[in-house]
Amino acid sequence: MKLLRFKNMRINLLTQMVLLISVVILISMFVGNYLFTLIVDDILDRYLGNQAMTVAKLAAMNERIIEAFDDDDPSKVIQPIAESIRIATGSSYVVIGNRDGIRYSHYNPEYIGQKMGTSNAPVFYENKSIIYRGSGISGPAIKAKTPIYNKKGELIGVSSVGYVMDEVERRIGEYRDDILRLLLLVFLCGIVGAYLIARRVKKLIFGLEPEEISFLFTEKEAILESIRDAIVAVDMEGRVISMNKRARELLEDDVRVGAKIQNPRIAETIQGITHNRQEEIIHQKILLGHEIFVIDSSPILKENQIKGVVITFRTESEIEQLNTELMRISSFSDNMRAQNHEYLNRLNTIYGLLVLKEYDKVIELISDEVKERQDVIAFLMSSVSEPYIAACLLGKINRSKELKVTLDIDPDSSLTEIPHTINAKALVSILGNVIDNALEASLELHGTAAAVCVSFTDVGRDLIFEIEDNGPGIPKDLEAKVFESGVTTKPGDNRGLGLAIVKNAIEQLHGQIFLAKSQLGGARFTIVIPKQ
Repeated sequence: MKLLRFKNMRINLLTQMVLLISVVILISMFVGNYLFTLIVDDILDRYLGNQAMTVAKLAAMNERIIEAFDDDDPSKVIQPIAESIRIATGSSYVVIGNRDGIRYSHYNPEYIGQKMGTSNAPVFYENKSIIYRGSGISGPAIKAKTPIYNKKGELIGVSSVGYVMDEVERRIGEYRDDILRLLLLVFLCGIVGAYLIARRVKKLIFGLEPEEISFLFTEKEAILESIRDAIVAVDMEGRVISMNKRARELLEDDVRVGAKIQNPRIAETIQGITHNRQEEIIHQKILLGHEIFVIDSSPILKENQIKGVVITFRTESEIEQLNTELMRISSFSDNMRAQNHEYLNRLNTIYGLLVLKEYDKVIELISDEVKERQDVIAFLMSSVSEPYIAACLLGKINRSKELKVTLDIDPDSSLTEIPHTINAKALVSILGNVIDNALEASLELHGTAAAVCVSFTDVGRDLIFEIEDNGPGIPKDLEAKVFESGVTTKPGDNRGLGLAIVKNAIEQLHGQIFLAKSQLGGARFTIVIPKQ
């Protein structure tokens, strides 16, 4: 049971980091200590060997020692001199021997007169000085041997100096103790540093464990991917850092992860937040490709510092569809009330005429009302073969009556030969936007005297539409760029999109649009759509 608990026990990130760094420091310490010991051993070997050779040569060149070789009792002179050299240099021993290897000096007088414990062959037969590790009566030692020559240049003996390994090990032990104390200090500092770094990392990740971070990341990603609005996150330079599935579907041709936002309206929105410190920008309309989007933008904050911007994209058609659903009942009620009011007025008029016994006037009033509606519907049914376009024109006529604007359709207009290859919905978008602009422009300038004229024909290879109004027209300085997104003569936000949509739709149909001065005094738009 205890084993099961141990297996299921989880070590938190802070402890893991401290342990990991501690283990790394410990391993580094042991490796460092081992390498340092090897280096120290090598240095000591070379240093003590060289020092032993220096002492050996010093003894070999001592004139009193050289002269003593001719005495009847050489050790009587050589022993005190050799011991003084040994004590002065800190050597373990200084041994002087003759050609037969008989000692004339030794730190232990009992060994004087005895044969030297190691071979002198390299010195006597090769006439060279040597440094080596060897073991003699004093035990393992670092030794140096060099020949002794008399004044005639004859080899008369050998000078042997050594440092017993016990002393060497003692010195290495002293160095190792110093190293271990230093490494222990480094280890303690490393543990403290590891703890502080681990705490810092823990704070930066909000005290979460790796499993919790992984789960939160997966959870947030799933949430973002499931949102039906397109969401794009950009950094301070306007580069896209992430986008959800809906954004990839809607904006794949205009926005890509890792690329900068190229659309000037979006770039301006981003700068408005990152540079002008705006808290958020909502319900802004932009044109991307052939679609109008409504965007909301808000900053990405870290410690009250703006680090980027999150932008939400929604197609205007989706919003309009929602608004249509929400406003349907309200609109139905308003229309019923308006129609009720209008018909009550007409009924009151008819009632008054009946009271006055003006029966002919009653018949004329009813006939005119019925005839007007029937004439419009009959004209559209006979002149326009495409139901979408006919419905659009009928809707604009009703709209003009609400605005008290006169909307005339040239009675000679005809649109009976529309190829099936032409996108009727794109034509509706074009006509609807241009007629709406004309109605608003003329109404703004003339009020109830506003007038708009529409004509169309399918004679020849093209479909041709002309929309004229008696509004203020398009200023000369705007004629060249009136079809660009955001360019408008009207005040207020989210303007300047209608004609940009028209231009894009016409390009889809491979058509053209021309702007001129209308005979009514305002603007005249001529739209040419090829049949093939």
